[in-house]
Amino acid sequence: MRTVLRSVPIDRPTTEPSALPRRAPLPAHHPDPVLDVVVPVYNEENDLEPCVRRLHAHLRETFPYAFRITIADNASTDATPRIAARLAAELPGTDWIRLAERGRGRALHTAWSRSRAPVLAYLDVDLSTDLAALLPLVAPLISGHSDIAIGTRLARGSRVVRGPKREIISRCYNGLLRGTLAVGFSDAQCGFKAVRRDVAERLLPLVEDREWFFDTELLVIAERAGLRIHEVPVDWVDDPDSRVRILSTALADLRGMARIGKALACGRLPLSALRRSGGDLAGELPAGLARQVARFAAVGAASTLCYLLLYTVLRPGTGAQAANALALLASAIANTAANRRLTFGVRGRGGALRQHLKGLAAFLIGLALTSGSLALLHHTAPGAGHPVELMTLVVANLAATLLRFLLLRAWVFPARRTTGPSAA
Repeated sequence: MRTVLRSVPIDRPTTEPSALPRRAPLPAHHPDPVLDVVVPVYNEENDLEPCVRRLHAHLRETFPYAFRITIADNASTDATPRIAARLAAELPGTDWIRLAERGRGRALHTAWSRSRAPVLAYLDVDLSTDLAALLPLVAPLISGHSDIAIGTRLARGSRVVRGPKREIISRCYNGLLRGTLAVGFSDAQCGFKAVRRDVAERLLPLVEDREWFFDTELLVIAERAGLRIHEVPVDWVDDPDSRVRILSTALADLRGMARIGKALACGRLPLSALRRSGGDLAGELPAGLARQVARFAAVGAASTLCYLLLYTVLRPGTGAQAANALALLASAIANTAANRRLTFGVRGRGGALRQHLKGLAAFLIGLALTSGSLALLHHTAPGAGHPVELMTLVVANLAATLLRFLLLRAWVFPARRTTGPSAA
C-alpha cells in the first residue's frame, strides 16, 4: 500500500521539451506490467470488491500481457480503504494508494504520474462499461497505432442503457464541446480511457483540473497537439447510484471550457512538446488534414451562402461585376478569419495582418475565376437570367474554394505555424 498525503501541484515547464518520439509497438515479451488499470474510488465500500475481483479475473483470463490494477482512494471516509488494502494483499498484481483530498482527476493524475507501466488506463468502479471493450481499448496503444484511446457511448455500434435525462445531458455536453472548442472526439465523459505513458508524462503537467473536467481537458489538449485519439464503441449500462452532482459538475465543466478555451486562444500551452518528431508513421495523411478539410468545407459553405446573399442584395444597384467583387471581398475576409481560427487553429494577433494579406491574394485569384466566368457567360449568352448567373458563380466559386484551401494550407497557414505555442 502506498499513501499519498497530499497532491503536489506539478509546475508547468518554463521551456518546451523536445518533441515526442515516433510511436512504436511494445515488445511481445515485456518483463514488467504493460497495463496499469486505475480504479478511482470515493466511499465505494459496496461496489469496490466485486468490481476489482471481476476486473482481475477478466484480465487474468483475457489479457496477454502482465498487468496491474491500482485502486486510487481519494479521501474515502467509509470502509473503502480497508477493503482496498485487503484486495491488494489477496490479489496478485493489485495495488492501492490513498489520497488525502477528493477529486477523480486528482486520483488519476496521481496514480498515472507514479506508474511505470507503458499503457495507463482507468475505468469507473460501477463497471458500467462492458469489460469486453478493454482489450480493444488498449490494443491500439500497445501496437503503436494511437496515443490515447477512449470508450464512446455516442458512436454507431455502441449499445447504451440509460435514462433520457442523462442521455440528453451527455449529448448536450459533447455538442457544446464541438461548438465551442471544435473538438473531433465524440464522448468526453465516458469513464473508460487509456493513454500511453510517454504521452501522459507530457500531458499531465498541462492539465489543471482535478475533478470531473480532467478527462475533457486532457483530450482537448491532446487533440489540439495533433495526437491520435482512438475511439471504441462500448456497451454501457447506467448506474442508478451515481454520485455525480449534475448541476455543480455542469457549472464546473463550463468554467473549465472557458479556461481551456482562453489558454488555447492566448497560446499559453506548449503544444509543440506533444507532437511526434519526424511526423507520424510512413504513409499517413498529413496531421489534421481530414479534420481541416471538414472544417474548411463547413466554413466554405457558410461563406458561400453569405456571398450569394450579398450578391443578390447588391446586384440591382451596382451591376453584376461590382456586386460580385464586393460580395466576394466581404465573404473572403470573413472566410479567412474563420479558417484561421477554426480550420488551422491559429490564435492570437501574431501574424494576423500578414495572413489576411495572403488571404486577400487568394481572394484575388477567386475574383479572377468568378469574374472571368461571369464575363464568359455574358459574352456567350447575353440574355442569361439571374438563376443562370448564380449557377455559374456557384461552379466557379467551388473551383476557387478548392484552390483557396490549397493556398491556405500550404502558404497562408503552413504546418510550421501551427506547431509552436501560439497554435491551438
